[in-house]
Amino acid sequence: MQTLRLAIQGMTCDHCARSIELALRALPGIEAEVDYATASGVVRAEMLPPADTLLARIRELGYQATVVQETEGDPGEQAGPTGPAGHLAIIGTGSAAFAAALRAVERGARVTLIERGPVIGGTCVNVGCVPSKIMIRGAHVAHLQAHHPIDGLQRCTPEVDRQAMVAQQQARVEELRHAKYESILEQHPEIELLRGHARFLDPHTLQVEREGEPGQTLKADAYLIATGARPALPDIPDLADTPYWTSTEALVAEELPEHLMVLGGSVVALELAQAFLRLGSRVTLLARSTLLSREDPQIGAALHDILAGEGMDIRLHTVPESVQHDGRHFRLTLPGGEVLQGDRLLVATGRRPNTDQLGLETAGVETTRGGHIVVDDRLQTSQPHIYAAGDCTSLPQYVYVAAAAGTRAATNITGGEAHLDLATMPAVVFTDPAVATVGLNEARAQAQGLEVVSRTLELDSVPRALANFDTRGFIKLVAEREGGRLLGCQIVAAEAGEVVQSAALALRAGLTADQLADQLFPYLTMVEGLKLCAQTFSKDVSQLSCCAG
Repeated sequence: MQTLRLAIQGMTCDHCARSIELALRALPGIEAEVDYATASGVVRAEMLPPADTLLARIRELGYQATVVQETEGDPGEQAGPTGPAGHLAIIGTGSAAFAAALRAVERGARVTLIERGPVIGGTCVNVGCVPSKIMIRGAHVAHLQAHHPIDGLQRCTPEVDRQAMVAQQQARVEELRHAKYESILEQHPEIELLRGHARFLDPHTLQVEREGEPGQTLKADAYLIATGARPALPDIPDLADTPYWTSTEALVAEELPEHLMVLGGSVVALELAQAFLRLGSRVTLLARSTLLSREDPQIGAALHDILAGEGMDIRLHTVPESVQHDGRHFRLTLPGGEVLQGDRLLVATGRRPNTDQLGLETAGVETTRGGHIVVDDRLQTSQPHIYAAGDCTSLPQYVYVAAAAGTRAATNITGGEAHLDLATMPAVVFTDPAVATVGLNEARAQAQGLEVVSRTLELDSVPRALANFDTRGFIKLVAEREGGRLLGCQIVAAEAGEVVQSAALALRAGLTADQLADQLFPYLTMVEGLKLCAQTFSKDVSQLSCCAG
């Protein structure tokens, strides 16, 4: 059975779709299904007539159609390579783009990657996850030198050579960029890299322009937009005219500020603020709301106390009324007239999608008011032959979500069927102690009409935390009141990122709190805290012996 997938323009209702179906089915041996909602159609036959014959029949009814993909067999049933899958153009070269490219070529497609910047690899490896975690690790080591909890080991204030730290950090960035991105291009000649800025001229045509060179047009059978996001700038008078830092500049700064002021109360702001504090800068953090305001309030409250205990000056519900720079110092005027002065200002108030110069209106691709591309769980946009993945979409901005979305988009583009399920997506904030969450917190569960019960276990009830002399934080589990099925987990702990995946698997398996409590966990591990927290739904764990089952 041969299959042809079509993108159809001009339909205004379901009646249009039925009319096209009937016209196509009138051809000998043809099976046809047309969907108005997705502006698409599928035509099947043991031996398909030329595509032009089918397209002409649709044009006779007053509609326009193009071929998205032609395959042998039923695309919904194919799990492996589909044979000739056509040409996929991907805008961007980050994790979503490369994951999609690799999956597409596995399934027989030819891929063109389009990159407007000087380097490939996107945010994570270049200016995000990799350099930030290296800096955070260095700051953690410095902190332990001065503040470790072990008696009998001398504590000392470390001498910080920030220039050497940055050099090591960027060497590892370049190493990973080559290993995970550049070398992939070298090994896959079916993936072509095209340099330049891409924008849609119409739903089926890209214009790719490079400075100093004539532009070129590109037509492909399908498109994936994976252009990522960039730091957003809050609307504060005069801020844009100052030499503020975003995370990009902060991560490669070779001198430590004497006084760093940070705008923001979410992931990037907290991670970098603590890192600079531990490396020796005085840090003042100003948050529009509370810390990690979208999470369970217990998390933000715990982090506030921990960071303030390390010496950070935290101002909640505070947004500067204006920002000035006199050539040496920043001056932030706060509500009420107080003026803060520091030598550096880090703006970490969120990110905005890189979609404003892609010509998405011309392409007919729907976006949110903030510019994020709207996709379904197949990563399909409002145009059936255009997909999107990564931080340019309305999906959660995590590199592993981007990569998962990229592979699933490519599977669907090449005739398969894959969906992105984020119900048990774990998330980690790399402060110390770290924050990790999965599933629903109490407020979100109740908003969905669920009756819930929760338990919070302080870390002084976890033997490993006691052995580490670090009992900062807690583990919290949320479950359905009737039956005890686990719905979510929130953790503030030194190893939270290593613990949360076990909670994610428990949620994925549909375990109850009692079933989790009955599992075997190795003694003197932080993940044992999950078992202990689950036991608190029915027991007083303070009355249990060591590793009581």
